[in-house]
Amino acid sequence: MAGHPTGLPDLLLDRSLGSIQVPALLRAAGLRLHTLVDVYGSPADEDIPDHEWLSLAGQRGWPVLMKDQRIRYRPVERAAVIANGVQAFCLSGGNLTAEVMADQFLAVIERIAAACQTSGTVLHVISQTGMRAVRLDP
Repeated sequence: MAGHPTGLPDLLLDRSLGSIQVPALLRAAGLRLHTLVDVYGSPADEDIPDHEWLSLAGQRGWPVLMKDQRIRYRPVERAAVIANGVQAFCLSGGNLTAEVMADQFLAVIERIAAACQTSGTVLHVISQTGMRAVRLDP
């Protein structure tokens, strides 16, 4: 991959991906992104409730990369995703190294860019085998 895909807005990375290794690997691949530390500073980033930064992501039009696909089952966070039209992309694996997490996002970055061309809320789960949409209904 060479650079940030055309038409893909800047990305926001959830704290579940860490603030150093995964962002550094994705930036080295040419992606434009923000971490919660970039946006809120440290250590304030640790205290920002999920629904607040999800609202910010939606307001700024930043797709979200995360590792917490359970977000779709938590009413407050799910409501923030839906109300703010957040486009979220979640890794399905649990114990992944920073390199594997970055590689899985990079493997589908063109599909992420294409998914972001549609308006409205979307939640996709990313695994070793690709990317699939999931429902946000309760």
